This record gives sequence, structure tokens and C-alpha cells, in this order.
Amino acid sequence: MQNFKRTFWSMLAVLVLLWLVAEPTVFQSTTFFALRGAMVQLSGIVAIGCMSVAMMLALRPRWPERWLGGLDKMYRLHKWLGIAALVIAIVHWLWSKGPKWAVGWGVLERPVRGPRPAIENSIEAFLANLREPAEGLGEWAFYATVVLVALALIQYFPYRLFYKTHRLLAVAYLVLVFHAVVLIKFSYWTSPVGGVMALLLAGGTWAAGVVLLRRVGAGRQVKGAIASLQYYPGVRALESEIEVPHGWPGHKPGQFAFATSDASEGAHPYTIASGWHAENPRITFITKELGDHTSRLREKLRVGQEVTIEGPYGCFTFDDACPHQIWIGGGIGITPFVARMKHLAMQKGTPDRPEARTVDLFHPTADVDEQALGKLAADAKSANVRLHVLVDARDGRLTGERVREAVTQWREASIWFCGPAGFGEALKRDFAAHGFPVKDRFHQEFFAMR
Repeated sequence: MQNFKRTFWSMLAVLVLLWLVAEPTVFQSTTFFALRGAMVQLSGIVAIGCMSVAMMLALRPRWPERWLGGLDKMYRLHKWLGIAALVIAIVHWLWSKGPKWAVGWGVLERPVRGPRPAIENSIEAFLANLREPAEGLGEWAFYATVVLVALALIQYFPYRLFYKTHRLLAVAYLVLVFHAVVLIKFSYWTSPVGGVMALLLAGGTWAAGVVLLRRVGAGRQVKGAIASLQYYPGVRALESEIEVPHGWPGHKPGQFAFATSDASEGAHPYTIASGWHAENPRITFITKELGDHTSRLREKLRVGQEVTIEGPYGCFTFDDACPHQIWIGGGIGITPFVARMKHLAMQKGTPDRPEARTVDLFHPTADVDEQALGKLAADAKSANVRLHVLVDARDGRLTGERVREAVTQWREASIWFCGPAGFGEALKRDFAAHGFPVKDRFHQEFFAMR
């Protein structure tokens, strides 16, 4: 989480500092319109820079995942960069349009301009001739971006429509690249900020092309077929077992994958609820009826149906040196712990099993399905995990205090949480208030991909 925040703020700071190197006299501007020109350039550079990195992160690249702490953190950075790009683009638009409105209202006086000097550089002259279409197209692309980003941020906007409309941002981005290349001050291109912007725009353009060709994650995709389906009515969850006979590289318990059963719906992320055995190449997903897509899966899926699996992703893999681990799986957040318990059960008697480690698993749930809870208890017993099931209506809410009462060695433990984000943040604050080093030993997956 810390690396994610550092990356976000460092990127903004670097773009501003590089621009200041190119404009060292900006604060010596003697007129408002000179300042306005500088602010239009700065806001435009930062906005398109943020959008370029966000576009590249949309490809789900491998290399920054470990540094950022998982694809969930990478997607959160993608989201923050998109919001930052939107806000700064609005500032850019206001700096561009506001003074013109003020002149029209009589608040400001239009500056007197003499004849423009002749442009001797042929490239600069070519770009100058494109200024008018770049301004017009850029403005309309800005309006489209505002609408598309707003739709992406509205959680109630159906995912199947989000999947289709969000891809249109790649088109708007390409128009904004044209806008930026033409309108960035020509002298910047020979300065450090110009070199960085050239790299960002090139990378973002390539990423936009991959998105429009629907090739995101193509190198990590394999074909599978549904081998079995099991529905648990008490918890409104569907267990799907997928056979992936070729190409799957294997996964660690706690990782997730994107699954596509309907091309019109796009890929959806699901935590993998099984270990990996090359001799029996199957992957299990457990999906709860939480939205428009997952509520229809029981009717749409059938045994034998082809499914595309992409992954694995994620760093929620239980890797640490603590002698004790506390697992907290709220609701459907129990899934990664099911996978880990199956993995531990298979490791019994092998050198790889962490025999000295003890584990307490807390599963608070509002819904009850006796068959599902029975399977959970059997998995815990096989893995030598102490299971604590808390049904909200019967046992009340799980709190940090209840965890500490049940696990006396909590100060030496690490905590692994998967569940509702608000619940996780409340537990993190509670443990931090009791001196627990949450920065290093509280692990939380932000399972939100939009």
C-alpha cells in the first residue's frame, strides 16, 4: 500500500519538477495571460501524463505487480491516476476557457498581440498548422473522457456496460495524444520533460491499441471447460470447477484469475479456491450472488461450457516468517483461505510444509449453509487450522477485541484479511491502536477492479 501511494505522488511531483526545469522563469510572469499560458501547459502535461500511465496499467503488466503489492493495488493506482487526470484536465480546461469567458464578460481585457514571428523550423510550422483541429478535437475528447470516467466511478453502473464503455476511453486517449503532441510548447521537446512525455505518450498509445484490439492479458490466457457446478443456497454461492488441461502455469493459494464465460460480459476477477496439482489440472472458483453478473451465473453456466482463464494474479499468498497467522475471511472473502487450507492439507509430511506455524481462521458471515460450513470445517481439520465461525445473528459482529481474546499470541502473528473493505479498515485501525505493526503485518486484498 505504501509503494502504491509513493508511486502516485512521486509521479505527479516528477512531472511538475521536470516542467519547472523547462520553465524556470514561470513565477516571474508579469501578466495574467502569461501565467495562464504556463498553467495551461503544466496542467495539460500532468493530466495526459497521468492518463498515459493509467492506460499502460490497464494492460495488467507483470513487472509492477510485486512492487505495488498485487494487481488489486495496481488497479487502485490505475483508478487514482484516472481520477487525477480527470481533475487536472478540468483545471486545464478552466485555465483555457475561463479567461476567454472573463474577456467576454468584460472582467478581463484581451491582451494586445503584435504580428506572430515567422516559424523557421519545419516541424514546428507543421504542428502550428494543426493547432485548430487539435484544440477542437481535444475539447470534445475531454468531454467524452469526463462522461466515461464518471460512468466508471458509478458502482451501480452495470459491469457489462462498464466493460464496453470503458474501452472507449482508449479512443478518447488517442485523440488527446494528438491534442498534446500538437499543443505542447515546442521548446519542451528538447528538454527532459519532452523526453519523458514522448515515452509516456508512446507507451500509452501502444497500450490503447492493445485495449482496442481486445488483447489485454492475451499472453496469460488459457482455455478451460467447466467440469462441475455446485450451488449452496444458504449462502447464495456457486462453486465452479474448471478443467484447464493445457497452458496454465500453476498458482499459489490466495491468488486470483480473470474468467470469461461470455464474451459480451468480458472478464471477471475471482479468487481461486483450490490448490494446484499438475497431474489433476483443475481450478475452482466460488462466486457469490452479489451483482447483476454473478446473480445470473447459475442459470448461464453449464457443465462442459468453454471458459477462458487469465492469470494468475495477486500477492495475497501467505508468505511471511511469522510463527502464527490470523486469517479473517468475511463472507465470500473466505475463498483464498479455502485454497490455502487445501494446499496445506496436501503438504502434510512434506519438507515444504511450515509445521512450526499455527493458524487461526475467523469466518464471520451473515448467511448460513450447513453443507458449505461442513466442507469448510473439514478443510480446516485437514490443514490443522483452528476455525472460528461467527454467524452475525447468533454470535454478533467480529471485532479486534474478540480476535485478541481468542488468539493470545496475536502480537507475534501476521493478519491476513479478505472481505468487505470497510470491515478490513476498521480492524486495521483497531489493531493499530493496540500497537500492532499493521504496515508490515496486516495484509489486505482490495478486491475492487473498477
